[in-house]
Parts: sequence; structure tokens; C-alpha cells
Amino acid sequence: MDFDLISFLLGIAGGLIVGGVIFFILGVTYRKKVAEKEIGSAEEEAKRIINEAIKGGENKKREMLLEAKEEIHKTRTEQERENKERRNELQKQERRLQQKEESLDKKRDIHEKKEEELAKKVAAVQKQQDEVTLIKKGQLEMLEKISGMTQEEAKTYLLNNVESEVRHETAMKIKEIEAQLKDEAEQKAREIITTAIQRCAADHAAEATVSVVPLPNDEMKGRIIGREGRNIRTLETITGVDLIIDDTPEAITVSSFDPVRREVARLALEKLIADGRIHPTRIEDMVEKARREVDHTIKVEGERATFETGVHNLHPELIKLLGRQKYRTSYGQNVLNHSIEVAHIAGLMASELGVDVTLAKRAGLLHDLGKSVDHEMEGSHVQLGVELARKYKENPVVINAIEAHHGDVEPQTVIACLVQAADAISAARPGARRENVENYIRRLEKLEELTNSFPGVEKAYAIQAGREVRVMVKPEEVTEDNMILLAHDLAKKIESELEYPGQIKVNVIRETKAVEYAK
Repeated sequence: MDFDLISFLLGIAGGLIVGGVIFFILGVTYRKKVAEKEIGSAEEEAKRIINEAIKGGENKKREMLLEAKEEIHKTRTEQERENKERRNELQKQERRLQQKEESLDKKRDIHEKKEEELAKKVAAVQKQQDEVTLIKKGQLEMLEKISGMTQEEAKTYLLNNVESEVRHETAMKIKEIEAQLKDEAEQKAREIITTAIQRCAADHAAEATVSVVPLPNDEMKGRIIGREGRNIRTLETITGVDLIIDDTPEAITVSSFDPVRREVARLALEKLIADGRIHPTRIEDMVEKARREVDHTIKVEGERATFETGVHNLHPELIKLLGRQKYRTSYGQNVLNHSIEVAHIAGLMASELGVDVTLAKRAGLLHDLGKSVDHEMEGSHVQLGVELARKYKENPVVINAIEAHHGDVEPQTVIACLVQAADAISAARPGARRENVENYIRRLEKLEELTNSFPGVEKAYAIQAGREVRVMVKPEEVTEDNMILLAHDLAKKIESELEYPGQIKVNVIRETKAVEYAK
């Protein structure tokens, strides 16, 4: 029983093994068939792809060959066209050259013909000239026989006659010119003297540098002088002025270039004369009182100027400086009145142009601020005015107007230009200003000094009221070619270093004249 079971089990196991082997073999065979089938299909696909690639390559090759052939054909055609154009151009140039050669040949022929004709004419002229020479020689011999004089004797005779005639005419012309110059000089001299009398009278110098104090009687002079001159010394020491006590009846002259000091001394003298008590202590008291009055007047005048022009919010020190301008003149023109006038003119022009009127008036009123202190501080009135305006925190527009009103710097605003124009208008008003004699003489001396500084200049004279400088040069040092250069250099030097009205004529004299104008 057990044996049969075992045998049965063994039979089943053997059958299973045999079945597994059979199934394995069948599976392997199936997979092999499937794989062979897939490989076959892949090979076919690869062959198909290769065939298509070969066909595409051949098509591409044919297309590229066609494009290359077309490009070659196009290039060949273009090259042939260019060659044709070049051949045409060369043919044209050849034709032009041929025409030029023909033209040159014709011109050469014409030139040769002209040369031949000219040679014939030269020969004919030479023949005529020889004939004329013979005729002239015969005529001269005939004239010498008729006149009984040789050629040289006749020439000398004619020259003598011409010289005498020219001398006579020259003498007459010189006499005429001298008479004309004399008349013109007399007229010019009268004009100059009249102008000098009118513009530079003694009153002008007096009003600029001195003040006259009237006295009740001549005995007061002695009281003012005091015992051993102590009173007058005290007054001069305290005020810083000079008292001139001369033969002028019932008057004392107060002399000083500082108008404020002169005014203080004048008021103090008037108070001492009215009081009658004149001694050093009383003099000190009266001078102090007069100084306070002048300071008050300065303040009042400064405030009046601000109210009159409508300029407000000025620093108190600026108001005092404006008031000091009441006692200052420039070319005979009162500086305070000039500043007020400039402020009004600048304001009127500013209103026409639509610019800030108040600021324009402020700049016009303060433009000559430096003239209030230029006797006490160093520098020009422009520099001093700019320093004062900056010190008291004025508007930059006002500072620029002060700095630019004489052209020291370029104006940066319209107001600066307006102030510049208003200043020129106020100064140019007829009768507003006058130049004193000292400045006039100083300008002439400066002009002559500058001219004499050039090498080769022997003498230099400023004539015609400084409108012309006549320069005499050394002939051995300055040639005629250098005269023009010297005149030009002199004119440029005058333009750069001198201030003058109008123009100055530079007249350089050697044997000829070279004239240059400094404009």
C-alpha cells in the first residue's frame, strides 16, 4: 500500500517534471519565434529608412547641384556684364584721349603760328624802334642847333624853372596853411579856455575841498586863534581839518578832503562863534555836539533816501552809510542824489520789463555804497561796496549789481544790467558831472609817460585835449616797416591801461606817418 502510494507519487512527480520540461521547451520556442519576427521587422524598417535616406540624399545632392549651377551661371553673367561695361568705359576713355590729342595738336599748331607771327611783329617793332631812335637823334641834334644848348643844359634849365615854381607854390601853400591853422588854433584855444572857465572855476575847487565860515568881525579871528595858537591847534587836532585864516575879511576857510570832518568843523565853529566862549574845553564840547548833529543828519538823510525810493528793511549801518553820501561828490555830482536817481531810473526800467521793481531800486540805491568809506578803507568803491553788502547779508542779486555796475564782472541778472544802464544815464545827464583839472592833467601825463616807455620813442606829446598823442621816433632805431607795428602796439597798450572818453589818435612820425586809432 505504501509502496503503491509512493509509486503513485513518484509517477505524478515524474509526469510533472516531464510536463515542465515540455512547457519550457515550448515557451523557449515561442519566444524565439517572436524575437525572430521582431528582428525581421526591425531589419526591414532599417532597410526602409536607409533607402529613404539614400533617396533624400540624392534629391538634396541634385538640388545643391542645381543651385550651384544657377549661382555659377549668375556669376558668369554678372562678370560678363561688368567686363562689357569696363570695355565700354575704356572705349569712351580712348575716344576722349584721342579727342584731347587732336585738340592739343590743333592748339600746338595755332601756338606755333602765333609764335611765328609774334616773331615777325617783334622784328617789325625793332625795325621801327631803330627808325624812331634815328629820328629822335636827328630831332635832338636839330633842337640843339636851334636852341644853342645841349641836352644836359636844357635839362638843367627846365629843372631850375620847375624848382623855382614849386618853391613859390610851396611857400604860398605853407603860408595859407599857417594862416588857417592860426585861425583854427585861436578858435580852439578860445573854446578850451571858455570850457575850462565854465567847468573848472574856483568855486568848484572850493565846494569840493573847503568850506567858508563867516565871522561877525575880524576880532573873532584872534579869539579863534587863541593865546599862542592853542585854540586853533585844539580845533584842528580834534576835527582833523586845516583852518586857513588869511586876509579874507570876516571869514575863515575850513580845508579838508573829508567832507564829514569838514562839516563837523564848520558846525563847531559856527556854534563857538554864536556862543562867544572860545577855549579848549568849550571847543571839545562844541565839536562833540557838532559830531552828534552830523551823525543825526547822516541818519536822517539815509532814511529819507530809503523812504523816497521805497526801499525798506535795510540794515541800520547801511542807512548810515547812505546818509554819508550826502557829503560826498563824484565829478561834481552829489553821490546820494545820484544813487536816488539811479534807483528811480532802474525801477522805471524794471517795471517796463516786468522785473522785480523793489529789488531793482534796492540795487540802484546801494550801487555806490563803497564811496561812503573809500577814504577810510583800502580798495575801490566797487570792492568796498561788495564787502559791505555781503557783511550785512544783502541779496545776491544786489551784490552782483554792485560788483558789475562798472564792468568789473559780467552781470548775471537783468537787474544788474538795469543798474549799469541807470548809472550811465545818471552820470551822462547834461550838467550832472564835471572832470576837474587835476584829473585831466594826470590823464595827459599818464598818456605821455606810457608812450615814452616804448623803445625807439624820442618824444611824445599829448595834444588836442588828450584826443591825440604825437610820437617822434628815432630813425636809427625804428624803421619805416616797424612804424605801423609801433602805432598798433601803442594803441593796444593805451586801450588796456588807460581810461579815457572817446578815442585817442596815435600818430607816429619818422619820415612817413603811421596812424592807428585806439577805440
